[in-house]
This record gives sequence, structure tokens and C-alpha cells, in this order.
Amino acid sequence: MDKMCLKLFYPLVVLLLHMSPLGFVSGLRRGATNIRCIEKERQALLAVKQGLVGNHSLSSWGGNATTDCCKWERVHCSKQTGHVTKLDLSDTNLSGSIPDVLGNLSSLLDLNLARNSIGGQLPKTIGRLCSLQSLDLSFNNLSGSIPDVLGNLSSLLDLNLARNSIGGQLPKTIGRLCSLQSLDLSFNNLSGSIPDVLGNLSSLLDLDLTFNSIGGQLPKTIGRLCSLQSLDLFFNNLSGSIPDVFGNLSSLLRLDLTFNSIGGQLPKTIGRLCSLKFLDLSYNNLSGSIPDVFGNLSSLLDLNLDANSIEGQLPKTIGRLCSLQSLELSENKLSDSIPDVFGNLSSLLYLSLAGNSIEGQLPKTIGRLCVLSLDLSRNNHSGEFSEFIQVLFGCAGNSLTSLYLSGNQLTGRIPERIGSLSNLEDLDVSMNSLTGVITEAHFSNLSKLQFLDLSSNSLTLNIRSDWLPPFQLGSIVLRSCKIGPYFPKWLRTSQRSFFLLDLSDAGISDIIPSWFQDNSMNDFQYRGLNLSSNQLEGPIHSLPSELVSVDLSSNNLSGRISFLCTSKDRNLRFLDLSSNSFSGELPNCWKHLENLVILDLSNNAFSGKIPTSIGSPASLETLKLSKNNFAGELPSSLKNCTNLQVFDIGENSITGMIPEWIGISFSQLAILILRSNQFSGSLPLELCHLKDIQLLDLSWNCFSGTIPQCLNNLTTLAQKGSSSPSIMHSISAGKEDDTYERYEDDASLMWKGRMSEYKSTLGLVKSIDFSSNRLDGEIPRQITDLIGLVSLNLSRNYLTGQMPPQIGKLQSLDFLDLSRNHIYGRIPTSLSQIYGLSVLDLSNNNLSGEIPIGTQLQSFPPSTYAHNPQLCGLPLQKTCPTGETRSKQVPKEEEDELISFEFYVGMGLGFAVGFWGVCGSLIFNRSWRYTYFGFLNVLRDWLYVRAMFIRRQRML
Repeated sequence: MDKMCLKLFYPLVVLLLHMSPLGFVSGLRRGATNIRCIEKERQALLAVKQGLVGNHSLSSWGGNATTDCCKWERVHCSKQTGHVTKLDLSDTNLSGSIPDVLGNLSSLLDLNLARNSIGGQLPKTIGRLCSLQSLDLSFNNLSGSIPDVLGNLSSLLDLNLARNSIGGQLPKTIGRLCSLQSLDLSFNNLSGSIPDVLGNLSSLLDLDLTFNSIGGQLPKTIGRLCSLQSLDLFFNNLSGSIPDVFGNLSSLLRLDLTFNSIGGQLPKTIGRLCSLKFLDLSYNNLSGSIPDVFGNLSSLLDLNLDANSIEGQLPKTIGRLCSLQSLELSENKLSDSIPDVFGNLSSLLYLSLAGNSIEGQLPKTIGRLCVLSLDLSRNNHSGEFSEFIQVLFGCAGNSLTSLYLSGNQLTGRIPERIGSLSNLEDLDVSMNSLTGVITEAHFSNLSKLQFLDLSSNSLTLNIRSDWLPPFQLGSIVLRSCKIGPYFPKWLRTSQRSFFLLDLSDAGISDIIPSWFQDNSMNDFQYRGLNLSSNQLEGPIHSLPSELVSVDLSSNNLSGRISFLCTSKDRNLRFLDLSSNSFSGELPNCWKHLENLVILDLSNNAFSGKIPTSIGSPASLETLKLSKNNFAGELPSSLKNCTNLQVFDIGENSITGMIPEWIGISFSQLAILILRSNQFSGSLPLELCHLKDIQLLDLSWNCFSGTIPQCLNNLTTLAQKGSSSPSIMHSISAGKEDDTYERYEDDASLMWKGRMSEYKSTLGLVKSIDFSSNRLDGEIPRQITDLIGLVSLNLSRNYLTGQMPPQIGKLQSLDFLDLSRNHIYGRIPTSLSQIYGLSVLDLSNNNLSGEIPIGTQLQSFPPSTYAHNPQLCGLPLQKTCPTGETRSKQVPKEEEDELISFEFYVGMGLGFAVGFWGVCGSLIFNRSWRYTYFGFLNVLRDWLYVRAMFIRRQRML
């Protein structure tokens, strides 16, 4: 019966299929497309939406339109299983933190949350995404550390956590990601060292850990990453040397270790990296020479070894790098000459050898190169300039865009032929010994010239006033060139907008023309103007509001400086109007100059009170108002200038007391000069808060009271040496500009009887000058703790008491003046041990006793000790009376002399013990008493017999 049924059913099925051949298949397809997302994953996505606050792009999630999460925007599901496989929420302006439920999306292959504002830590549940192949959380605000569970993502191919705030160390579990091909953790706060387990990532192609704080040595296990193509570790704290095993990275195309502290020599094994195209080891501590094996890097396009300590000759094997396009070896210790084989670098476009000790002429073979940029500045190249550049008129003559030869020893004239370098954009031949006249012919074909620096030579510009330059320069530096006596009119047509104009010390005796003062200059954000050290005269009515740096010092300019108030949008950061004839009161518009960093108005004829708005530029680091006629008290608004490092208001008529806020607000102050004013009152204890002070000059005022005993809190003065020989400032061009100008500060002080100015060595000057005041009391002994002091001047006061016995601790002293006070007592013997002391004045005091004998104090002239009536000994002609002379001895503090309170106590105890130890024994012990007196009787008899025997012998 069953067989019969089957026979009847079989034809029926065939008939149905024949009648509807597509119906069954289409039904299967409809079943496949109706697969919906997993409810658990739907709930997880809704929780993600709840945790990540943000954009309307997630509005479709959970709305009325559909409950199927596979149809939600930026969600991708598997058509076979319905599981969520890809979640792309990049560039959606999301914030908040990543919720833990994200770990429920167990089938996720691709997760991209890049370029948002997501914060918080990485959830540990992310370790449950075992199928994940790509994870991109870059450009967010993630913090915390990388969780160990990240090592569970065994299928991961790409991991990108760049540009967050992730800290801590790299977890060792990262070594379990054996499938990983790309790892980017750059621009974070990672620390610690690179774990050895990183060498387990055998599939890794790209590794980027740049801009972190990773330290320690480079692990040798990196040599096991044979598939690695790109290794970027620049801007970290790596140390040690480059391991030889780096030569095993046979697939490496790019190696960047810039800005670390890697030392040692360049390993020869680098010569095995035949596929390498980019090698940057600049700004490290590498030493030794460049190995010859570098010539084996036949694929190399870019080689940068700038700013190391590499020495020796340039290897001739570099001539084999025929593919090399850029060679940068500046700021090293390379010597000798450029080898001829450099002419074989047929692909070379950029060559920089600046800041070495390379000498000699350019090899003639260089003429074969069509190089675009050549930088040989700050070397020892010498000879005639015209001969030196002769080789550049070959192929380079048609291609050269930049030529930097500054800071060499080139001589002679600049040939007119230089004008044939028609593609030249930058020309810098400054700081050589060039002579001769520059005319229009030198610039005839330089229509593309943008940067010109002829400064610090002996050149004269002889150019017609009606000349129309063929170029539009962005920067002109003609310092110390003879341009005058008139202001060059050709600037009017060639210089409508500029980056930098420097005509300082150019022999100009003229007024600043109105067309220059009114120049709008709208094309550039950063502009510098330097017209200092000329004989410019007349008033200034206006200056372009876009200027950032202005130096008009050392001229004859006059009038008021109200032109500073003509614009409310000034970006001025550096202003030097010193050593002119400006007069009148300062304008009260400094609120418009809130970006000022350096302000120098010294040595003019300004008068009146210092305006209250002078404290508005809170970023001010240097303020110099000395040698004017300012009166009144210091405005309290100055306490807003908390970044102030140099404050000089000397030689004015400022009155009142030193404000207490100087010691509190000016915590970074290094130079404080208040000399030659009318300050009065006592010295505030708050001065002792100036821990960074190194030059404190309060001389020629009316200060009274005692010297504060807390001076040993001046930390910088209590330390020997200095971290820098000068005081430098970095002046930014603007908020959106990474250009900086370096400014070297200067200051003047009384040194060895004359006013001296210090600049390049200002950081080494450590001085206290309280002279010519009304200070009284004793010199505090705490001042001897300032062992870094080079100069100490307390003269012309009413100081009393004795000199501090430990004054010999001031071993760095070169200048000491305690004259014209009421100091009494002996000169401490420790003073003779300050062997570097070259100036000493103790005259006009009440010192007494002998001048300590030694090789130092006797070398000074008698005037050093004059007008101390009770002082004697060399070098004075007055000899010391008998009993007064002290023999030469090892210096001690005066309070440690032999006759002291302790001496008397010891003498009394010794007498008592000795007396009762002997006499007490004789009184209380009868046998000792009989024996003692018996000994005395025998001794008496022996002496008597001996004396009689000697007498008899003489009689015979």
C-alpha cells in the first residue's frame, strides 16, 4: 500500500514543479531575505546609542520605521546569520563613553568609531569580540590604559587607537595578536618600554608608536618582524643603541626614529635593508661615522641624519645611491670636503649639509646634478664666492630654487651672473666676508625670488630709486649692508606684503616714509620689521596693524608713541623702541596689545606715571622701562604679568615701597633691576620667594631696615653654574601659526666700577647689589648659602656687626664690595680661600686685627683695606704689634677659635679630675702616701749627691 502511495505522489510532485519552475526557488529566497537581526544584538545597539550621545545619524535606531537593526543606518549584518558584522559610526560627532554591552556583538568583524569626541576608558568587554578583524577608535578623547583583554582578539588584523589620551604601558598580552597586520597607537600618552612580546606579531606590516613617552631601549625581538614594512617611533624617549637585529627586517620600507635619545654608532647591518626607501634617524645622540655599507641601500629615496654627533668624512659609497632624492646630514660633526662621487646622485633634489665642519670647494661633478635645494650654511667653506658657485651654472642653473651659503668664510664679490639662476626662490649668503657693490643687474632674471639675505657682509647696494624689481619678496634681510642714506624706494613696489624686513645697521639717515607706515600688508599673518641701529628720525604716525615683531631701537625717532593705539586688533608680540628720543606720557591703551611678550621702552625721554593698563598683556615676559623719567608708584596691575622673567625699571624716579606682590606674582622672575630710583621703606620678605632670581639690583635708592635673613631661599643663587649661558624667549607668530622667533635678552649692571651689558652670557651672571641705600644691622649669615653668587655689593650703607665667618663658602665670587659701612672685627680667614676673587673692597669700615695671610688677600692693592684704622698687616704698610700677629693656618670659622666657652669648661673639669685623682689618693690611702713621700726623699738625696759630684769635678 505504501509503495503504491509513493508511486502516485511522485508524478504529482513532478507535475507541480513543471507547472511552477520558479515558485519553489523564489520561496527559498524570500525566506533568506526575511532573516532579521538577533534580538540580543539589537538591544546592545540600543544601549550603544544610549551611551554615545550625539548625532541625528542614529535617529533610525529603534524608531517607528523598523525594528530590524540590520536596516539601521551604519549597521551591516550577515545575510546568512543575521548577526551584526560591521558598525561604522565614524565622523558622527559622538561623545560620551563606549558602553560595556558592546561586547555582546560577538560576531562583529569591523568596528569604526574614529573622528568623534568619545571619552572614558576602553571597556574590558571589548575582549569578547573574538571575531573582530578591524578596530578603529582613532581621533577621540579616550583615556585610561589599554586593557589586557585586548589580547583576546585573536582575529584582529588592524588596530588603530591613534590620537587619544591613552596612557600607561603597552600590555604584554598584545603579543598574542598573531594575525595583526597594522598597529597604530600614535599621539597618545603611553609610557614604559616596548615589550619584548611585540616580536611575536609575525604578521605585522605597519607599527606606529609616534608621539608618546615610551622609553627604554629598542627590544631586539623587533628583529623577528620579518614582514614589517613601516616602523615609526619618532618623538619618544627611547635610549640605548639601534640593535644589529634591525638588519633582519628585510621587508622594511620606512624607518623613522626621529626625536629620541638613541645613541651609539650606526649599525652596519642597516646596509642589509635593500628595500628601504625612507630612513630618518635625526635629532638623536648617534655618534661615530657613516658606515660604508649605507651605499648598499639602493632603493633609498630619503636619508635624514640631522642633529646628531656623527663625525668623520662623507663616505664615497653614498655616490651609489642613484635613487636618492633627499639627503639631510646637517648639525653634525662631519669634516673634510664633499667627495666627487656626489655627482653620481642623479636623482638628488635636496641636499643639506649645514652646521658641520665641511671645507673646500664644491666638486665640479655637482654641476651634473639638477638639484632643487642646496644648503651648505654654517660650515668652513672658503675661497672666492664666484669660483665656489661656478659649478652651479650647469644643470642646477636651470633648476635650483634654494641656495643657502650663510656662515662660511667665502670672500670676494657676488657675480652678476647669479641673476641667471632664473628659478631661484631663496638666496642666503649672510655672515661671510663678501665685499663689493650690488646693482640691479644681480637681480635681472630673479623673478621668482621670495627670500633674500645678504646680511653681515661688507656689501653696498647701489640701486636706482626708480628701479622696478622683477620680484615680490616675502623676506628681505639686509642687516649691516650699506643702503643709505635714504630709505630705499624700490621697496614700495617690490614689498607690498612681507614676512620679514630687516634693514638694521644699514646707514639710513632718513624719516620713515608715509607710504611705508600706511602699508596694509594683508597677505601674511606673521611679519617682522627691524630698522634698528640706523639714524632714522622724526615721529611715527602709524604702523601696519598686522605686524608681530617691531624693532626700531637705536635711532633718533621722537614724539609720542600714540600710534600704538590706532588699532584695536594688533597681534604685536615683540616691541623694541629703546634708545630713541620718544617723549611724553605712555598711552593707556595697552589692553589692545594683550599678546605682547617683549616690551622694551628703555633709554628714551618718557615721563609721567606708568599707566595702569601696562599690566594688561598677561603674556609679558620682558618689561624694560629703564633710563626714562617715570615717576609715581608701580601700578598694581603689573601683578597680572605672572610670566615676567625680566623686569627693569632702573634709572627713573619711581617712589614708594617695593610691593609685596612682586615676590608673589613674579614667580618666574630672573632679572629684577630697580636701581637709581626713589624707592623707600624696608625690603619685603616676599623677595625671598623669587626662587629663579639671578640678578637682583636694588642699588641707589632709599631702602632702610635690615637685610632679610631668608635670602637663602633664592634657589638659583644657592646653586653653582647655570643651565643656559643666555636668557632666551620663543615668540610665537600667532595662535594658528607654528612659526617662532628666538629673542635673546640682555641686561646691564655695575661690574668692577663700570656699567657693563650682558647678553650671550647673561644666564651666567648671578649678582646681588644693595649698595647706596640706608640698610643697617648685620650682614645675615644666610647670605653665605648663596654659593652661586658671582657678584655681591653691599657698599655705601649703614651695616654693622662682623663679617660672616663662613663667607669663604662663596667660592664663585668674582666681585665683593662691602666698603663704606660700619663693619667691625677681624677679617674672616675663610675669605682668603675664595681664589677666584678679582675685585675686593673692604675700605672705610672699622675692621681691626691682622689681614689674614695667604696668597689671595695680599695680592690686592692697599686701597682695598684703606680707612680701617685698626687694620694691619700686608699689603698695608702698618705692621701689627707683637702678640697681634697670627701665623698662617688652615682657615676656620672665627667661632671655632681656641679660646671659647667650651675651652674654659674643659680646663676646669681637667683640673678637678687631675687634682683629686692625685691628691685624693695621697690623702685617703696611707700606703700610697708613705711611698710617695719616700720617693721624694730618695729623689732629693740623689739630686744632692749628683750636684756635689759635678761641683767637685769642676774644682779639679
